[in-house]
Amino acid sequence: MESQLIRPGHLTAHQTAATLGITLGGVRKLVQRGQLTHSGGTPNQRWYAAEDVTALLVKRQSSKAA
Repeated sequence: MESQLIRPGHLTAHQTAATLGITLGGVRKLVQRGQLTHSGGTPNQRWYAAEDVTALLVKRQSSKAA
């Protein structure tokens, strides 16, 4: 169940995964690799800055195109 009280400009882990086209496990791997950091939430429901997720999406798309 996702939190309904998320700060504006942030995405839940599920929303982040959907935006990047990956699984929740993929989001965890990005965090472990230091490519994405959580910016709020609880230990069980992390939030990610929408700006960071968008920047990562652009970076991933440009590396696929190269």
